[in-house]
Amino acid sequence: MTEHDHASAPITFAIITCSDTRGMKQDTAGAALEQLIADNGWVCRSHVVVKDEVPQISAAIVEACDTIDADIVLTCGGSGLSLRDVTPEATQAVCDRNVPGIAEAMRAHSLAITPFAMLSRALCMQRGTHLVVNLPGSEKAARENWDGIVAALPHAVKMMAGGGH
Repeated sequence: MTEHDHASAPITFAIITCSDTRGMKQDTAGAALEQLIADNGWVCRSHVVVKDEVPQISAAIVEACDTIDADIVLTCGGSGLSLRDVTPEATQAVCDRNVPGIAEAMRAHSLAITPFAMLSRALCMQRGTHLVVNLPGSEKAARENWDGIVAALPHAVKMMAGGGH
């Protein structure tokens, strides 16, 4: 796909919910993200639930980037302080470059709402030309974090595809 074609195509997403206790029916955060994606005229190509295990999360990220070819992969859950929260580690294991400003923006936006936002270990990283963003597992927090970054996502995708500032 050329840069021009990419710019005119809708942004594509994959959602990976990381949870030991939720299935698709209980994944209200992932469902909310699907709706937010659609509300922007974008496309969700995939939505899966995987266990809170580094190999499973990492494999889902690789699949979303390399096979599904989603521009942006949203992980949902597993970025807190529980010892079972391993999404940031799984993200680091399969991504190339850190994009700290997006994670910082999510925390800054959420800190205006709750002091607990500072407990997030969420990362944003690149795997090639794909962006991987760790979002919280609760629907309320996932929506709040989305609101803090959504305006920058089209420009991020354009830049990753080779477009300039």
